[in-house]
Amino acid sequence: MGNSAQSRDRFAQELFIPLPDRYDRLVEWLSMGQNRRWRRAAIDRVVEKEPQRILDVATGTAGVALGLAERTNAQIVGVDLTEDMLRVGSERVATANKNDRIRLVVGRAQQLPFPDGVFDALTFTYLLRYVPDPAAALKELARVLKADGVAASLDFFVPPSTFWRFWWWGYTRIVLPAAGLATGGRAWFRVGRFLGPNISRHYRRYPLAWTFDAWHRAGFEEVGAAEMSLGGGLVMWGKRARG
Repeated sequence: MGNSAQSRDRFAQELFIPLPDRYDRLVEWLSMGQNRRWRRAAIDRVVEKEPQRILDVATGTAGVALGLAERTNAQIVGVDLTEDMLRVGSERVATANKNDRIRLVVGRAQQLPFPDGVFDALTFTYLLRYVPDPAAALKELARVLKADGVAASLDFFVPPSTFWRFWWWGYTRIVLPAAGLATGGRAWFRVGRFLGPNISRHYRRYPLAWTFDAWHRAGFEEVGAAEMSLGGGLVMWGKRARG
C-alpha cells in the first residue's frame, strides 16, 4: 500500500507540475466551460450552515478556497500535494487580499496533518481518481470533520445516457488531446489524453453505488449526489455522523 500510494502521489505531481500557471484555463477546457458552475454547486452544499473552519482538500490553485471565502466568513485551510500548484494558489489568494482568511499547506489527502474533528466543513475536488484507496481517503477526510459537519465533492463523471456517453467518449478521447496540444503543447496533450480513460477506469472499478456506500462506511450520513451537465460532472455531499 505504501509503495502504491507513493507511486500515485508521484504520478499526480508529475502530471500537473507543468500546468499550474494554466491550470484553471485547462480545467475549463476539460469541463467544456462547466467547472465554475459545478464548483458553485459544491460550495452551495457547505455554506448553508455558516461554517467557521473549512478544509479544502486537493485545493490546487485555490479556486474553491477563494469561492468559499467569498461566501462565508470562515477560516479556510487548503491542502494540496503539488507545491507548484500551491505557489500559484498563494499568488491568487494574495491578489484577492484573502491572506488573513486562507492558509495553504502541502499535504496528502490520505494522511491529513490535522487532529480529529477540527473542521466544520470540508470540500474536495478531482481527488478520488488519484488515490490508491478511495474508501480509505474518505475515512481520513471524515476523521478531521466535526460531528454534523458537512462535506462536498466535485469530480468528472461518465454520462449514464448511452447517447450522451457516445459524444462524451469522442470529446474526451479525440477533442481534448487535440485541443490540449494546440493550445498548451505537450503537457496539455498528455493530460487530455490521460483524462478520459482515467475517468472511465475509475467508474468501472468504483461505480456510483460503490461510492455512495464508501461515503456511508467512512462515517457520513444523508449522502446525496447530483449529476451535472448531462452527466459530465458529479457533485456529492454528506454530513459527518455523530458517534
